[in-house]
Formats: sequence, structure tokens, C-alpha cells
Amino acid sequence: MKIAIISDSHDNLPNLKKAVDWIKKEKIKIIIHCGDVSNQEIFKEALGDYKGKIYLSRGNCDLGDFDIIPRLKIYDEFGEVSVRNKKVAFTHFPKIAGELAMKEKYDLVFYGHNHKPWVKTVGKTQLVNPGNLSGVFYKATFATYDNRADKLELKILERL
Repeated sequence: MKIAIISDSHDNLPNLKKAVDWIKKEKIKIIIHCGDVSNQEIFKEALGDYKGKIYLSRGNCDLGDFDIIPRLKIYDEFGEVSVRNKKVAFTHFPKIAGELAMKEKYDLVFYGHNHKPWVKTVGKTQLVNPGNLSGVFYKATFATYDNRADKLELKILERL
């Protein structure tokens, strides 16, 4: 099973739609968004017809209820899900992500906020920032994780 991890889309509708279109084409059934969507209407426009599950950890720029999209589960500080045999946590904030990784309770911890793609191993946990979809400070990127192959990949949006 593959999951897509995105963060910091900051109302960039063209980039978010391009990423979601690719995710749908690849038949990825779970999207984790690590916060800073910004506007719930932009989120709805890009993800409204996505049939998979969507998990969102609110960021510092996320206002509103975001309850307008079916299949969306929202977390305030951090969320956690099991993807087959992997325990996954996600948050917007690097400090919280680091604390979660240090607990070594999770196989993967995803976060956003600083827009910089990054992977670090903390004990048995991979601490991962998928970068940002807004294309601010760094190229627009997101990540995928293939549970069967235990493979994490960074996707550069302009190359899709």
C-alpha cells in the first residue's frame, strides 16, 4: 500500500491539484497533509473528488473547520494511523515531530512547517519532512511511502 505525504500547500491550487491528480493516477488511497493548507475552499476544490482517506494535522496557517470534505479526519496537534504493519504519526511542527520520533513508538513521523525536504533516523523511527507544495523557499515537493517495499520517495512536482 502506498501513501502520499504533503505539507504546506498554502493555497497554491495549481500545485495541489497537480499533486492530487498524480496521486489519483497512481491509485494511492491515503493522503496525509502535515498542515498549512490555509484556505478550506482551495483544499475542497483540489481534493473534493478524491476517493481515498485524507488525514490533516492543522498548521499555524489553517483557519476554519475543514469539515467540508468527506473522508477527511482532522487533528489539532498530531495524528497517528496504522498503515498495514507500520505505525505512522504526523504533525505540522518540527518540535512535536522530534518529540514523537524520540519516543520510538512510531516507524515513521512526518512533519512540515519549514518547507525543507528532510529525512533523519531517530532510533528506529524515520523522521521525514516531505517539503512543501507551495514552492516557497524550496521547489514544490511531496513524498510517497510504499509500505510493501518499505520505500520512501521524494517527488519533485515539476518533474511529474
